[in-house]
Amino acid sequence: MLKPIILFMALCATLSAPLAASGTPPYVLDQTEVRDIHATALNRDYQVYVALPDSYRDSKKRYPVLFVVDANYAFPVVRNIAQRLARHAGMEEVVVVGLSYAKGDDGVFSRRRDYTPTVPRNHTYRSDMPGRKALFGEAAAYGQFLSAEVLPMIASTYRVNMERKVFIGHSYGSLLGLQMLLTEPRTFNHYILGSPSLWYDAGVMFDRERAYARAHKDLPASVFFGIGGLERLAPGKKRSRSEEDADMVEDLREFDAKLKSHKFASLKTRMRVFDDEDHASVFPLVLTHGLRAYLSSSK
Repeated sequence: MLKPIILFMALCATLSAPLAASGTPPYVLDQTEVRDIHATALNRDYQVYVALPDSYRDSKKRYPVLFVVDANYAFPVVRNIAQRLARHAGMEEVVVVGLSYAKGDDGVFSRRRDYTPTVPRNHTYRSDMPGRKALFGEAAAYGQFLSAEVLPMIASTYRVNMERKVFIGHSYGSLLGLQMLLTEPRTFNHYILGSPSLWYDAGVMFDRERAYARAHKDLPASVFFGIGGLERLAPGKKRSRSEEDADMVEDLREFDAKLKSHKFASLKTRMRVFDDEDHASVFPLVLTHGLRAYLSSSK
């Protein structure tokens, strides 16, 4: 039902490019702001995109706040769906914060570096930025940037309820979410993780999950996992921990089962497989159901 949203946005982007180049102003999302932020420890510059709810200007309340990575494509999707759910389905209004790629980097280069937990032990990745080698494994440092700089900036600038923070990621973005979940789980109160790349670095996140369980007796977190039913191996292929031979659905089922097997008292997880959706199309559905699993509704 929501798949046309992605197609529509792609079409709009394609159609608007020549108009913007000709001097015609681009379409701007209402009630949004863009702020620059310097990541001190990383020595890189980023932007945060902020969408305010309809009632923000006329109220004094503090709103739940959604933080979404891969903001260059995901921010408009999250903002529009959250707004629609509030207007037409009675769901709570929220502030949406989009986390951009680093300035000067293209999306693939930035997300490989910032969202992945390790440098993959065996890989043949090529950099998509000429003259710069491909970089990986800085998720821990990027997570610290979020905790130490982005979250305080949002808390001091906007009327948000920092006891109701939601992290939203997809694919590599979900690896970043798992990195924080298994190191500093209280960074966010709810995690919406779509199609996590659990095959990455020979399944390193399974190693991280085992290590966490050995060292901790509880995991204080609420997690919604979602994935497309088509994110499976082609017929005849054998499941492995490689990108080419990953059965992402079974990987996620296994990971979710391992988390639940420890019976952590404070952990709440839900998983949903969306039939007939693939890696590219499933995000709006994961988002909608992930929000409904956490935000309250008046209907």
